[in-house]
Amino acid sequence: MRKAFVAIAAFLVALTVMLGLLYPPLWWSFIFTGPFVLLGVYDLYQPKHSIVRNYPVFGRLRYFMEELRPKVYQYFVESDTNGKPFSRLNRSLIYQRAKKENDTIPFGTQLDVYENGYEWLSHSIVAISHHELDINPRVLVGGPACKQPYSASIYNISAMSFGSLSKNAILALNGGAKMGNFAHNTGEGGISDYHASPGGDLIWQIGTGYFGCRHHDGSFNYEAFEERSKAENVRMIEIKLSQGAKPGHGGMLPAKKVTPEVARIRLVKEGFDVNSPPAHAAFSTPIEMMDFVKRLRDLSGGKPIGFKLCIGRRSEFLAICKAMVETGIYVDFITVDGGEGGTGAAPQEFSNAVGMPLREAVAFVYDILTGFDLKKHIKIIASGKVSSGFDLVKNIALGADLCNSARGMMFALGCIQALECNSNTCPTGVATQDESLMKGLVVEDKTVRVFNFHRLTVQSAVELLGAAGLRHPYQLTRAYVNRRMTQNVMQSYLETYPYIPEGSLLKTPYPAQFELGMALSTAASFAPTDYKVSAVDYQAASSHQI
Repeated sequence: MRKAFVAIAAFLVALTVMLGLLYPPLWWSFIFTGPFVLLGVYDLYQPKHSIVRNYPVFGRLRYFMEELRPKVYQYFVESDTNGKPFSRLNRSLIYQRAKKENDTIPFGTQLDVYENGYEWLSHSIVAISHHELDINPRVLVGGPACKQPYSASIYNISAMSFGSLSKNAILALNGGAKMGNFAHNTGEGGISDYHASPGGDLIWQIGTGYFGCRHHDGSFNYEAFEERSKAENVRMIEIKLSQGAKPGHGGMLPAKKVTPEVARIRLVKEGFDVNSPPAHAAFSTPIEMMDFVKRLRDLSGGKPIGFKLCIGRRSEFLAICKAMVETGIYVDFITVDGGEGGTGAAPQEFSNAVGMPLREAVAFVYDILTGFDLKKHIKIIASGKVSSGFDLVKNIALGADLCNSARGMMFALGCIQALECNSNTCPTGVATQDESLMKGLVVEDKTVRVFNFHRLTVQSAVELLGAAGLRHPYQLTRAYVNRRMTQNVMQSYLETYPYIPEGSLLKTPYPAQFELGMALSTAASFAPTDYKVSAVDYQAASSHQI
């Protein structure tokens, strides 16, 4: 092909020269042949791309087709049910509810109800009309030491920082939260002007970088925290230990993105790289973490303090619970992020292969809190691909009290799953800082769409409650949701994740599936103890004993 290109280029140049000599206006044809020849000559000698070097100019079509592939696949190849991470069926439902369009479907389900993993709700013969039910159920978040408990919606906006999302997206999300009286998590980037100005309720997330409450050396700034935490629209404070998309992975905000505005919001130096480490510096043991929680609660005036994590080593969560029992300091809520959670940019190995999925994680956290007799003080928030009424019902049945959604709310803003969140080229202006793209997202319109999506999704969950013969979300148990395991085996969540007795982890003998974890954990350290695991222990261990 290299020789063929040389021959073609020579022919085109010779032809253009001949035509130009015969008829001078045709010298303008060099506008077309010149760039082709020059690009091909460059391709012949560039060292980086073998395909382009061997197939000058024409080899570039490969990269064009690669760029085009996701769009072609989404619009012309994938079915309504097999798109990833969210199927077209899921996305269409969100769009319809956000726009208040007809969200019913004709001719029955498109799902294969005999496929392994299919799930359904057990309904009741004595179903209750949803007109008799509270269409906006609330959950009071705040334990015995909380002076300002927060009445939260069962569905809220999950953590997304300004910087990851555009200012227009943040304004629309918070405006929707204000209209619908639900909460908006700031993400670890801190409280920006765009989070604050619409006036919606905020959950201030504090990550390992301590943005908005840090000294320039990265250490925690208690004075800045006290000042900002007392803002009226800051309803809860969330300490982020890890997130589902990349648990155990820190980050770096490059200097070019640290604008004067970002520096002011995050309390960092303008024009310098900003490190967000993988672990916290303000505490290093479970007991120190509880002391940190108490101090934040006191400084905030008694607002609910909680933490967010994706479950990794189970012994670490057991250690946190032991520290709560030992110190008598309880968090007010725990946000459980599933390994299927999303973010604008994460290493593929972390997204695909690190972190416990949400279903198992919620059940585990609920059972451990119950075993330590702590659940009565602590609310559980489930986060990870929660975008429909049935998703709400499933997670509440497993043990969650309320749920958060990030990508569902992004779809309500107009996200088309272009998968360009990490490239600053989001075509809908949601996940970009490009001013020209941002203008496509009209705040006034998208604010209403966020409000509509939240209201109709919660309403659908309430309708499912009525179908099950229940009046309140807290009446849901694991017995109400079923899952096909194999072709002829079906189990309820109760059979898959059986409950353990209240207080059963406070004294021996512990439930058998948690004996090993209890032996490996201590309130004095996140690391496993020096307990020597014997062959007998391993033989007794189940899949829950990691």
